[in-house]
Amino acid sequence: MLKLPLLHHQHLRLFSHHLSAPLLTRSAPRTMSMPMSTAATTSKKKLLLRQLFEKESSTYTYLLADASHPDKPALLIDPVDRTVDRDLSVVRDLGLKLIYAMNTHVHADHVTGSGLIKSKVPGVKSIISKASNAVADIHVEPGDTIRFGDLFLEVRPTPGHTSGCVTYVTGDAPDQPQPRMAFTGDALLIRGCGRTDFQGGSSSQLYHSVYSQIFTLPKDTLLYPAHDYKGFTVSTVGEEMEYNPRLTKDEETFKDMMKNLNLSYPKMMDIAVPANMVCGLQDPVSKASI
Repeated sequence: MLKLPLLHHQHLRLFSHHLSAPLLTRSAPRTMSMPMSTAATTSKKKLLLRQLFEKESSTYTYLLADASHPDKPALLIDPVDRTVDRDLSVVRDLGLKLIYAMNTHVHADHVTGSGLIKSKVPGVKSIISKASNAVADIHVEPGDTIRFGDLFLEVRPTPGHTSGCVTYVTGDAPDQPQPRMAFTGDALLIRGCGRTDFQGGSSSQLYHSVYSQIFTLPKDTLLYPAHDYKGFTVSTVGEEMEYNPRLTKDEETFKDMMKNLNLSYPKMMDIAVPANMVCGLQDPVSKASI
């Protein structure tokens, strides 16, 4: 297992928070408390969030940063190769220090921008789940925390769309952002969910993942998916528990619905999956440098 490094030192939203260390730690999964704040707390500390869109694959990329930390450390979740230059321009404009390029899973509809970002910004580390079996600098597991400045994300396992899917959730602590936020990848979409008919997918596993790892979060938790095809940008746990047309059903009905979607073969799958298994870098020199 890769030893994790520990460092010492839609739409646009800016959340203010009261905060407290760098980078990535591993601990056993813990029981989560359920703070029910309906508005972001106010203090001198700030979590900066930018939601960025890639139109060809309808993918959302998320830029998060601790704007109150002296270094302004930042991370990107689910970057796309086509929009790396745009994303890095935002990072520069806001005076941030990018430290992580992260993926929620091995995508089949676009090539990740992680490898390209690493080639353009020295020192950036790529992150993906160990269960994905993909190449990355850091492989995360359930219960890990990813720290950037005084903020952190929890890693929650949400397999079902693929066998390696994870959801990144803002920390469960008094000095962390309220309401909480969950970056769900393709596991849970707004009024939908990811398909389960390839890449080790399982409709039963996805159903249990959503109910055990996402729907157990406070109902005001903001949900940010990796894709949207209808113009939605954000939802909440409470909304999806009440209005999601698939996941409001019982498990057997859900499994039958997923089995009969009759979706076409993803047009980018034969290009995207092999590339994303190696961090999005496809030339031998780049592979050797990871």
